[in-house]
Amino acid sequence: MNKSELVSAIAEKSGLSKSDSKKALDGVLEAISDALKAGDKVALVGFGTFSVSERPERQGINPATKQTITIPAKKIAKFKAGADIDNAIN
Repeated sequence: MNKSELVSAIAEKSGLSKSDSKKALDGVLEAISDALKAGDKVALVGFGTFSVSERPERQGINPATKQTITIPAKKIAKFKAGADIDNAIN
């Protein structure tokens, strides 16, 4: 499902117009993104939790040259599905 299909599904299930559904989806995504940029965790009970995790610096190998390289530390966004989603999938 891509973004436009998600907007259509939101509009159908909520009774909102597609333009209002797109604004609502964009607002939710922006709010989650802003919270993650600030280092906060976003927990949606029954759905899941978005969080930021730090990956430490590590050693890797360049596959083309077989030389050892240092992969720098970085922050990554993570999502952990809630129990309701896990149960619905399985």
